[in-house]
Amino acid sequence: MSISQILKWITGIFEGLLGFPILGGVFIVSNLYTPLFVMLILHIITLILTKRDEGASAGSILGIITSCIGWIPIVGMIMHIITAIVLIITAFMPDRRSWIS
Repeated sequence: MSISQILKWITGIFEGLLGFPILGGVFIVSNLYTPLFVMLILHIITLILTKRDEGASAGSILGIITSCIGWIPIVGMIMHIITAIVLIITAFMPDRRSWIS
């Protein structure tokens, strides 16, 4: 399992937690939207490593978009859930170039 796949799992789980209807919103607002910025950075790092490993990058790109529009209440929740699903699905896909050769 490559580092990019591990990061897809981590960001997918975090996105899933942020997608909880009330708890995710309260967590984001109570921390002054800092979790969205942290997730943006994590998605950018994951995208860079995924491109290096020649893996599926749809989840990371969707995560970057979600981090940018996640402050909108209902839209953000739906986007977090969709992004979590896509990231976890792409985490199952093997990379073309394995980290450990």
